[in-house]
Amino acid sequence: MTSTTTDHAKKLARLLRENLATAGIEIPHSLALELIAHQLGTKDWNVLAALASRAGSPDAPDISPGVPVLRVMSVAQALPFYLDYLGFTLDWEHRFEPGLPLYVQVSRSSAVLHLSEHHGDGSPNSTVWIPVRDVAALHKELLARPNAPLRPGIDPDAPGGPTLQVIDPYGNNLRFTQRRPAQ
Repeated sequence: MTSTTTDHAKKLARLLRENLATAGIEIPHSLALELIAHQLGTKDWNVLAALASRAGSPDAPDISPGVPVLRVMSVAQALPFYLDYLGFTLDWEHRFEPGLPLYVQVSRSSAVLHLSEHHGDGSPNSTVWIPVRDVAALHKELLARPNAPLRPGIDPDAPGGPTLQVIDPYGNNLRFTQRRPAQ
């Protein structure tokens, strides 16, 4: 649904009624509201009004995508895989004090991952599903890397769409999936 307010939707309904009246077609305001609700991608006016009031509420939390925390035993050994092979960028690193475990953030495009040496952060052998626009292009890029540690294939029948799966040095599965077009 396009973010809108009920006031804006009502103005659109009035405009629709006026434009149709100019063409000689009279419709009730309630029908105009229903038509606007459909145009904005909701089932009916009641659903649109509920979504608009929730989205417009100052108490409504703005929830962003989650950031997976992957357990690695050594960031120094994991970073070449993430940076050199997968093409991520090291955004920042944190250590409470010298000698304590390292915690880093890596990113590529809008994908963000945290890698942690801290015991209890994540667990080895975790799986992260990462949407990609063109899995074949990523596949080609990874195969072209000199000294590539993996030579993954693409599973065209994977749930969600064609998927390229790689496993980091600590057993974490990264599933890069190209979503299938809506049927």
